[in-house]
Amino acid sequence: MATPFWYNAALSVLKPLYRSRIKKRAESEAQYQQEIVERFGPFQPPKNLQAIWFHVVSVGETNAAQPLIEHYLKAGHPVLVTNTTKTGQARAKSLFLKAPYEALFQAVYLPADQKHLIADFYQKYQPKLLLLMETELWPNLIDQAKNFHVPCLLLNARLSEKSAKGYAKVSGLTRAMLQGLTQLLVQDQASHSRFVALGAVAEQTQVVGSIKFDISAPPAFIEQANMLQQDWQLAGRKVITLASTHAPEEKDVLAALKPALMADPALVCIVVPRHPERFDDVFHAAQALDLRTQRRSLGQTIEADTQVYLADSMGEMWLWYALSQACYVGGSLNEPGGGHNILEPIALHVPTILGKNYFNFQTIVDEFLDAQAVVVVENAEQAAQTMLEILSDSSKALALNTAAQKIMQQNQGSLAKHISVIDQYL
Repeated sequence: MATPFWYNAALSVLKPLYRSRIKKRAESEAQYQQEIVERFGPFQPPKNLQAIWFHVVSVGETNAAQPLIEHYLKAGHPVLVTNTTKTGQARAKSLFLKAPYEALFQAVYLPADQKHLIADFYQKYQPKLLLLMETELWPNLIDQAKNFHVPCLLLNARLSEKSAKGYAKVSGLTRAMLQGLTQLLVQDQASHSRFVALGAVAEQTQVVGSIKFDISAPPAFIEQANMLQQDWQLAGRKVITLASTHAPEEKDVLAALKPALMADPALVCIVVPRHPERFDDVFHAAQALDLRTQRRSLGQTIEADTQVYLADSMGEMWLWYALSQACYVGGSLNEPGGGHNILEPIALHVPTILGKNYFNFQTIVDEFLDAQAVVVVENAEQAAQTMLEILSDSSKALALNTAAQKIMQQNQGSLAKHISVIDQYL
């Protein structure tokens, strides 16, 4: 069933706005030109035809897809990754565009969802299989998969009540997309029910858990963390990380931490803002608090008197977690928030706290919360206080960690279930 006229007309109207948005956020003319070509054609030449095509939106979905992508690259399959965001693409390239996978791996932006562009993309890349991560549904992308006889699977899918209501407002479009999927692998029973209510074929929809639990830090980051621990003399330091933060989280949590940072020279706070365009703002916020701040982008290191280390780099989150003794996962105290993935720090045995606005990860966080395996806080002061308590009370850190590892072990196995379904189409 072809996508409706109104949808394609709306995309044509929005195209100039989309181009100007790309121009506004591009850091250089070269970056702008690269993204424009990848979004609107003529597309980059394919490294490999018949690749397994993963479409992942941003950093979170790229991280979730990481073990799957790695599995197929190790097995010798060429992999094409498309992203929607700059941070997602940087993450994908930092993970796989290097030895031993370089020749098999390619990452480009997903073209705008116009019918002719998507058809041209399929024609040029000739993928063997399209794997969409989580809830990344584009009408022409799915419709053209059918036209080109490419099996299209939605993996690790979740659907919150709020998102389901949004999709229900365009029920005809949603039903056509869901029925265009070859298989739908969902994280939990609630998501299963919502997808089926919106029109997904029940026989092609199955609950396989969340792949996010089958996560482990890439060994290269662990080695790098061990080296930095020595080079930066962090053995006697107390390191906390504010990860994937949004405005005004950095300013608020750093202000709450300031008395402790002033009183205890062993304490250092690594700040990793979610969006690169905010790096300078966060640096100025730390300076306005009179905190001695070094920057990763300038090649600076954590020195004896460093109070704040601004990790203004891309694709190094595992490294900062590996150096931490406690962390706050951001995007959860800002409004409206939504939260980010708590499983990365937990996979590295880092006691984890987050704010109350975590609806993007509701099911996962609730399970940890019920087992007292994470701490959810109401405000920046509580966030600071809880991290300091974890640093000073090893029994509290141990209790959180033990409970968290137990949940991780109970939930693992989704990766193998995903692979067994995907393998049917190879």
